Amino acid sequence: MFLRNAWYVAGWADEITRDLQRITVLGEHICAFRTEDGEIIGLEDACPHRKLPLSKGRLKGDQVECGYHGLTFDCAGKCVWAPGVGRIPSNANVRAYPMVEKYDLVWIWMGNPALADPAEIFEIENWDNPDWGVNRGAAMELPCNYLLMCDNLLDPTHVAWVHEGSFAQAATKDTPLRVSKTEDGIIVHRWMMDVEPAPFYKKVIGFKGNCDRLQHYEVRYPSHALIRAVFTPAGTGGPDGKLHDDTFIMDSFNFMTPTTQSETRYYWFQLRNIRPDDAELSRMMSDDVQHAFEEDREVLTHVQIGMASKTSPHIDLPIDGGQLRFRRQLEAMIAEEAAVDAKMSQ
Repeated sequence: MFLRNAWYVAGWADEITRDLQRITVLGEHICAFRTEDGEIIGLEDACPHRKLPLSKGRLKGDQVECGYHGLTFDCAGKCVWAPGVGRIPSNANVRAYPMVEKYDLVWIWMGNPALADPAEIFEIENWDNPDWGVNRGAAMELPCNYLLMCDNLLDPTHVAWVHEGSFAQAATKDTPLRVSKTEDGIIVHRWMMDVEPAPFYKKVIGFKGNCDRLQHYEVRYPSHALIRAVFTPAGTGGPDGKLHDDTFIMDSFNFMTPTTQSETRYYWFQLRNIRPDDAELSRMMSDDVQHAFEEDREVLTHVQIGMASKTSPHIDLPIDGGQLRFRRQLEAMIAEEAAVDAKMSQ
């Protein structure tokens, strides 16, 4: 089950071109392309005649021609030409999906088009700030349900075992977690005081010695995450601390797009408050983060298999509090949406 009245990432903006291509979101196939003016269009990827994917057809100007019998559709999904008929059948149309380009990403709305408000797209602080650098990697295919990655991104503790060579340090094993609920998601966070910097961050922070470290793990409905890492010299952090001028901040943005019930496409990039024009630093950070995410993929691949084939119930621990609250609220939102849809269809 998925929440449909929400924005999901359909691709990087540079992935959508004048070539017809198929993308899959929430188990639905979409034919995506750009118009001659650069607007991004998403149509149901199935001709209503014999269901050949429109992505197997041809783009004629800004209209899509089916590759089987030539039925032709405009950007709103309306059939404007069909062979051998004087009158085009009234139901010879395909669904058109609202799509918006923002933050170098393409966003798609899978629910009621009348509710699609671009102002509700996940806000990315400092996106246009010239003092912040950015690094990104290619989208990753995860062979697991999207909620397993949402669980992972509400779980600061897992870094102690999954990411020993990058994000881990001794304090990540047992420093208590704090869980809070927001209007649009769940935050799990903790300050770790006067600790040695983790290996990945030790290479990029601008000060020596121990640090105060914040792990801020936040997932918003339906499946968008902000992971904020703060490293400041020891004695200057904490909830009431004044951050030092040398404080390092990295905001990692993570967007999980369910393709099927057991597959997820994962988009990510980081913003950092240091050396915005340092291409070598961006490359190094991208490579290291990609490696860490590959470690996540390895674990979650086997978690998916284990959950699907379990012969006894799994258990939850106190560290799972944020994940459980997120899942319960999302389930309630999906159930409410389904109830509204059922009532409207009566």
